[in-house]
Amino acid sequence: MSLGGKALHALFRGVGSLPLWMLYGLADILTFMAGRVIGYRRGVIRRNIDSSFPEKNLAERRGIERQFYRFLGDYFVETLRLGGMSRKVLGRRMRFENVEEVDSCLRQGRDVVLYLGHYCNWEWISSIPLHHSHTSDAGKSVRFGQIYHPLENRAFDEAFLAIRGRCGAVSIPMADTLGVLRGWRRAGEPFIVGFISDQAPILEGIHYFADFLNHPETPTYTGAERIARMFDAAVFYCDIRREKRGHYVCRYERMTDAPKSMPTFALSQMYYDLLARSIRRQPPYWLWSHNRWKRTRRDFEAKYGDEARRRLERL
Repeated sequence: MSLGGKALHALFRGVGSLPLWMLYGLADILTFMAGRVIGYRRGVIRRNIDSSFPEKNLAERRGIERQFYRFLGDYFVETLRLGGMSRKVLGRRMRFENVEEVDSCLRQGRDVVLYLGHYCNWEWISSIPLHHSHTSDAGKSVRFGQIYHPLENRAFDEAFLAIRGRCGAVSIPMADTLGVLRGWRRAGEPFIVGFISDQAPILEGIHYFADFLNHPETPTYTGAERIARMFDAAVFYCDIRREKRGHYVCRYERMTDAPKSMPTFALSQMYYDLLARSIRRQPPYWLWSHNRWKRTRRDFEAKYGDEARRRLERL
């Protein structure tokens, strides 16, 4: 780790050692500044909420907006708290349900692919290793992975990697995903790997347009489906809900045991259907500030012309 990374990691650990009730005071200030003073990404947030919930009246949509700003402040300080939170406290605040189904797959030597989104506190999901068996019935080590986009700033990237890996999960750069997973497979070590798959892909990365939150042509990443089919992994969706401030529950929902038998892109669409269900249940806790629908099918077809259809026929 570089000197800058070590300094930032020490800072995050220091701030993260403060109690959450104190950090939530900072969150309230950040909420006021972002929502009332600066209007952080208000245009994107409002456009996303309005287009996703046309059935709601104006007062309901603006209520979601206000609650989202409050959640964004909470998410920021909760992520800082991750740097200094004990495993015992984290395990109490980020609980998991239906763990036995996932553990059954891992003990049998089956690989597991997890779908999740930028919903509730996705950083705390890195505590997954605290809740699972670490060996298969054959005595092989279970590997825990999380796919991520490296940050451009090296010091911040190193500091966040240290925080995200403190419970035993390995952060895998997206470009290295296949190589790392193949290495674990060759070693006979079953893996459980999480994909946050609701980002907006670049035009070159689009292979499917999903129906999602009243947007029938949502460009999507299909890498998780490709990996699931390649390794014939058991696939689960992480259905996360917020019980109260600083307390979350993730329930594993089995999507399929046989991804290869599913039609192409069916798994990707199933994920977006499940994520939309979670968001509709508790709308404020999705990352509405992300410009999710900035790239369109028109942009895609303008770039690729006659080749566009062929690109959409393969993962």
